[in-house]
Amino acid sequence: MLNAIEWCDDHLEVIDQTHLPARLEVVKLSTVDDVVDAIKRLAVRGAPAIGVCGAFGVVIGLREGRTRDDLAKTIGDARPTAVNLRRDVDRTLQADDALDEALEIQAEDRESCARIGEFGRAELADTTRVMTHCNTGRLATSGIGTALGVVYSKFEAGEPIEVIATETRPLLQGGRLTAWELHDAGVPVTLIPDSAAGAALQAGKAGAVIVGCDRVAANGDTANKIGTYQLAVFARAANVPFYVAGPLSSFDPDTPDGRSIEIEFRPPEEVTNASGIDVGVWNPAFDVTPAHLITAFITDAGVLRPPFSVTIAAAFGAQK
Repeated sequence: MLNAIEWCDDHLEVIDQTHLPARLEVVKLSTVDDVVDAIKRLAVRGAPAIGVCGAFGVVIGLREGRTRDDLAKTIGDARPTAVNLRRDVDRTLQADDALDEALEIQAEDRESCARIGEFGRAELADTTRVMTHCNTGRLATSGIGTALGVVYSKFEAGEPIEVIATETRPLLQGGRLTAWELHDAGVPVTLIPDSAAGAALQAGKAGAVIVGCDRVAANGDTANKIGTYQLAVFARAANVPFYVAGPLSSFDPDTPDGRSIEIEFRPPEEVTNASGIDVGVWNPAFDVTPAHLITAFITDAGVLRPPFSVTIAAAFGAQK
């Protein structure tokens, strides 16, 4: 499988995920405007992946002669909810060599994915079927993924693993991307409508739910793709553990709780285009799952358990 993002001398080449699964198309991003457009229209998506894309976008922008303040705003604000984009853009802008820094960010993401996979494999050693939401694999990161990275680690170790994948709005990212990616890799996957998730958990069709994260607040409240919160509620009702997988780069200790996370909204046409009816639309791209509904975080620094305000702070303290 091709990598979702690759640097090629003076430009980026990315898989345009808006065309999947109908066709696999690699597009060239040669300007800052190309990068911002790709991030905004979800040609590139996934918190770690858009962070890496933004970092290389800075490299392109500096070569274009754009100012650092302009790049910080234009690229850093392209999507507001995930913390990786802003953080990786700022980090690259502050580096002595922007290209070296962007390449380092990409390498760190790949290493983080591998560690998340191994920690998750140990945590879910006795679990043979998981439910997941949105897309958190090779299309969403520079490596094997976060939540799906755990799946790939188990699969590649020869351990039995199956995935129940929800369709996931916006743009049916689970149905189009996760199902395609897992099928392409040979991992058994069953696709379900979002509205069937509660019934599937109630029927015992998954031993755990594992999702990714776009921003985790200091207290453990987690912003992720819309529909994640209801999965956490369903999992609690069915007595199924609910895990969030992600690198520490997706944690934001400067955000105290979920109420402080800015939620991105998508165009109303994404909801009304099927019916053509002109009505009011409320179309958030993300929701916030309260920390008390989360069993544990599977991170590149290990498995973090409650109380999250303590274990998250300790994980960041250990990095210093």
